[in-house]
Order: sequence, then structure tokens, then C-alpha cells
Amino acid sequence: MGWPRVLLIIPPLTQLNTPYPSTAYLTGFLHSRGIEAEQADLGIEMVLRLFSPEGLRTVFRQLHGQEDTLPKEALGMMRNEQTYVDMIGPVVAFLQGNTPEIAARLIQPGILPQGPRFRGRRKFPRSVSVTDRAKQWATFFLEDLADLVQATITPHFALSRYAEQIGRSASSFDQIAAALAEPASLTDGWLLDSFWEQFNRVNPSLVGLSIPFPGNLYGAFFIAKALKRHHPDLPVVIGGGYVNTELRRVADPRVFDYVDFMTFDNGERPLLSLIEHLSGLRPLRSLCRTMYRRHDHVVYADDPLSRDFTMNDIGCPTYRGLGLDRYLTILDSTNPMHRLWSEGHWNKLTVAHGCYWKQCTFCDIGLTYISRYETTPTERLIQQIEQLAAETGRRGFHFVDEAAPPAALKALALALLERRIDITWWGNIRFETAFSPDLCRLLSASGCIAVTAGLEAASDRLLDNMKKGITVDQTALVAAGFKEAGILIHAYLMYGCPSETIQETIDSLERVRQLVAENLLQSAFWHRFTVTAHSPVGLDPTAYGVRVLGPEFQGFAENDLLHHDDRVETPIWLGEGLRRSLLNYLERRGLELDVRQWFDEEVPLSQVPSTWLRRLLKKRTIDDRSDLERRLVWLGGAVACEPIGKKATLRVTGSGQDHAITLPEPEARWLEQLIRDATPQQALQTYPHMREACRQFPGSESTFNVFLTTSSWKKTRDAGLVLV
Repeated sequence: MGWPRVLLIIPPLTQLNTPYPSTAYLTGFLHSRGIEAEQADLGIEMVLRLFSPEGLRTVFRQLHGQEDTLPKEALGMMRNEQTYVDMIGPVVAFLQGNTPEIAARLIQPGILPQGPRFRGRRKFPRSVSVTDRAKQWATFFLEDLADLVQATITPHFALSRYAEQIGRSASSFDQIAAALAEPASLTDGWLLDSFWEQFNRVNPSLVGLSIPFPGNLYGAFFIAKALKRHHPDLPVVIGGGYVNTELRRVADPRVFDYVDFMTFDNGERPLLSLIEHLSGLRPLRSLCRTMYRRHDHVVYADDPLSRDFTMNDIGCPTYRGLGLDRYLTILDSTNPMHRLWSEGHWNKLTVAHGCYWKQCTFCDIGLTYISRYETTPTERLIQQIEQLAAETGRRGFHFVDEAAPPAALKALALALLERRIDITWWGNIRFETAFSPDLCRLLSASGCIAVTAGLEAASDRLLDNMKKGITVDQTALVAAGFKEAGILIHAYLMYGCPSETIQETIDSLERVRQLVAENLLQSAFWHRFTVTAHSPVGLDPTAYGVRVLGPEFQGFAENDLLHHDDRVETPIWLGEGLRRSLLNYLERRGLELDVRQWFDEEVPLSQVPSTWLRRLLKKRTIDDRSDLERRLVWLGGAVACEPIGKKATLRVTGSGQDHAITLPEPEARWLEQLIRDATPQQALQTYPHMREACRQFPGSESTFNVFLTTSSWKKTRDAGLVLV
């Protein structure tokens, strides 16, 4: 018996600019094992079916005759029906990047009908390009249509999620079963059309459904229901982020009326074990981290001998079959950091699995996706980068780590520079002091354009309580290093943490205001603190001063828990004020205002000095004499040494700015050789230590230390010499 043919599906709906990477990872792994696998993203298929002339005609046909029951916004859009139908093709082609030349036309008055999403939008600053204005107007155009469908055709539809409300806090399977029993909506029908087209193309003997978020759950089970109706014996398996976090305690056997197997955590080993079982090579009881039903009871199997594959053995993700040219840019903000999530395709890779810190009390540190930490060997990562760039023709990479470790990023940056591999990349980090200004410069030189990181609560007391392992001052100094290197930063923020007072929230906002005002943060988002079942707070709430109120687990999902903090109250209006402030800050508005003005209720005066950040940055010092164990890397341009009597001038060209450094000839020759030795030029090269440079300096150690304080050394550092 041979391997089964596998069809891996991303149900609707995630983002529209690039495929969610779960099936790309698994498809690449299966190909590396010689197993035939295909993948499809049904979300983009369904959206493109809607956003087509025929799709919109169908929507409007369903609305005709219902005018008496429709909201006024819908009636206004119906009056522009023909314009919507005529313009949907050009708008989609433009957002797919196929017709950039029509940008100017799209922003001409009267070309695009302006529905509710256009209202209240401020005029574009002069700095915003015509192309970006057109992208944003085209986005509003699609968002208006999505809102129309959600309000009149089906409440399930939104641009980046599908029936999310059904998957959120679904402690019982009843609400999923009830939703699946409802008559299929128009978009449900399109979803099934796309699925059967893919199914008939592949003719699989195993279908896998990836469920990364609550907004993918309904679509997955809707597909599974249809599949079981027509092919009851064909095995269906589900997995993904939502399954891994929310469905670990599933006890309701009805779930397995729709699917046959549920796999947990890293999908490579469980999926391969399942394929081995279906091929007659492994008994059912020896599956790996897999649930199934036997005699109307849910059974969990986990073969202790089946170890996870290392990061070196999982193959390379592949986007084959996903049609990258079909995806859409959705530009709801021209903020340069914010738009990274919604504009263009990013090849996804992982520098390190899990989190090297894994102590934060709000995080699922007990689950494998956090707790099992392993870096990808640098050589393997370089191979994956080159393979994906060749396959996709795209040279943008998003490293999707929980927290990419500084040492691994340094090794990656050096490898990219040594091999002259030109890519653009960004990823998630922790605000570690290991991210020195010099390391930030190195990462920037290798193609890093942005990082995201959790500041969480901008309060040292709260950061200590949550075992975050950072301070607010430390975060600001790390952010300053990234800013100076030209790297954008997005910060994840929390409010309503256990024992957090309104005073602390206001103080946090003031610190964030100063960070944004100094351009140390380009983007941020406030999340309300939530107790999750697998975090330290969720596992032992009384230790953190909170009471869990529910929901009662009823056999299906368990993750987000309602809680009450007996010590403090976090009113709803507080979150609205935080949201309002950031919306303005990120557009560089209101940064000079007292933070209290963003709230509808009275809040206390911030106790953070308005000069906190500037004073902190002013006190920052860099002393290279304390870095003798660092290695030297040259990021600057070509160097030439020109003798002038007993002196010599080092000239640096091609680094964006010419530099001339005049020194006594022995020192100039020493510095020239040091720069050559520190220049990335071959794979796995060894870079000189500062201590080694000290020994080779034409003078004593004390004169070397003096040299490190001179303007000549500062010029050399500015020209491109970094210590990492």
C-alpha cells in the first residue's frame, strides 16, 4: 500500500495579502518525505468569487425586493450598484499589483462610490503618494462591500475572518452544531464550490484542515460536514493554532461526526504518523498527539517513541499551488509599520521554535509551541531562504518566531552578508539588552526593516509581576538602537493586568506617548489582558489575585477565561481611550496633548515626568573599552590607505557617505588591515576580537584604550565598524 494523496486546506478566512503559512510548512515537509501533497487557500478563493462582477450581481440580486428591511447604508450602496459592478474588476486587479498605472484614476472624484467606510476620513498629507491614496481608497471600497454582505447576506463574512463569533469561547459544541445545521448562505455556497474544485483536482485520500484562529473554525467544520456527506469513509484531520490551544480537552464525541482525527502541537510528526497508519505501517494506538473516537468515546494517542523532528529535518515551506499573484493588498493605514501585515507577500520562515525566555505569566508557556525551544541551524535557514526566493520570486521574509533570539539573528545576518544574499526581512523579538545599537546596525545591513515585540504594560512593577524580564527604561534604550539603525518597531501593549491601577495605565500611556513622539515606536496596539487556560495565571489564578468566573467547560473549547480582579476594576471606557490615543499617535496627531484628554471619564494626572525619555536617552553612553570580547564586523564601503609623509589617510567610499580618517601611518595600516579582516566576504569566516585588535595595535594596551576615545575611532565606527 502506497502513501495517500494529501490535500491540505486553509479554510476561510485569514489575511488577504499572503497565505497563512501552516499548509506551506506541512506541504514542504511532506514533499521532503516523498509524500504527494497539495494545498489550497479557500479564503482567497471565496473572496475573489465575491469581489467579481458576477459575485456582486448575485449579492445585489438577493437584496432587490428587500429594500423595506435594509439599513440606510445598504440602500445608498444599492443606488450605486452598477458602479460597484463596473469597478470591482479594476479595483481587484489594482490591489493584486497588476495595474499600478490606474492609481491616479481611482482617486478622481466620482470614480469610486464612497460608502460608509469613506466617511470621516481625513485628507491625505501631501507626503502620501498617489499609489498609496489609491490603495487606501480601493481598500475602503472593498470594506464597504464586505460590510454590506455582513449586514444583509450573512453575519459570518468579514475581510479577515469567517464566523469568528462561533469559534470564540465555544465551550460547548452545541453552538457549532447549531450553526452547521442552518441553511447555507451565499458565501457558504461559494466556499463549497471552491472546495470541490480543489478536491476533484487532487482526488485525495486524506484531507487536512488547518484551523489557526477562531475565524477559521466554522469554515473547517462546514467543509468537513459536506465531505462526510459525500465521502463518509475518507479520513479528515484537523490541526493548527486554534486546535492546539483551545481544543486540548475535547470530550464531546459529536466532534468526530465531522472529522476523524485531531492533531496537536507541531504537525509534522503527528501527520506523518497518521499517514503511516493509513498506509498500514502503524497501529491506531501508536499515533502521535492525536485524538480520535472509539466506541463513542474520545481517545488520545501519543506514542512516546515518536519524537518531534528537529528544525533541520522538517524540509522547507513551499507555496506551490497557492497562486501568490491572486492575493490582495489591503491598506487601511499608511503607517509604514502597520502596513507590513497587510501589504504584499512575505515568505514565512522560523529562526527558532518556541521561546527561549518562556516565563511570562500571561503566556501559554506550558504548551509545546512555547516550551520546546530549538534554533534552526543557520546554514539550513540560508538554504530555505534561497529555496523560497527562487520558488516565489519574492525576496521579502517574515520570521514568525515567538521571539527570535539575538544570537541566532546575529548569525543569520552575518551569513546573509557573507554570501551577498539580498533580502528584506522582519520578525518578532524580545526587548533584550543583547540587541545593542551595534547589533541593530548589523541586522539592518543584512536587510532587517522592522521588528515587533511585547512591551506589554509600560510599568516596571507590572513587568516584574508578569516575569517579563525587561524594564521600561531598557525597552526605550533598545528601541533607540533600532531607530538609529533605521529599523521600525511595533509594540504589543496590555492593559487591565492583575492588580493594575488606572494610575498605572495612565502612566503607561504617557510613556508610550513619549516613545512615539521620539519616533522610537512607529506602531503599537493595546490588548485587554485575558486569562488563558494554559498560562500560569490561568493554571493558578489565586496566586495572581484573580478569580476565574467561567465559562464552564462543556466538552469542546477552552482557552480564554472570564476573570475578576478583587483589587482593582478595569472599566470598558479605559480601553476606548487607549485605542483612540494610539489611532491618533500613529498618524502623528495629538502627541503634544495631556494623555487625560483621550478619555471620556476623569482619570488621574500622569506621574511620569514629561522629560523621562529625553533624560534617559541623554544619559546613554557607549564605552568600547568594556567590549574587548566582542567581534568586529565592517559594514562600510571600500577602504583605501593613502600615505602622506609620516601619516596616512584612510578613505572609505560606497557606504552612503565618504569618510576620511587621518592617522600616523602605523595606526592607519593597522586599522586598514583590521577593516579588511572584519569585512564579510566568505561563508563561516572568523571575525577579529577586540582583544586581538588590542594586541595587534602599534602601541601599548593603554594607548589602545586612549585611541578608542579619539575622534578617529568614532569616525571609523560611524563609517561602518560594529562590535557584535
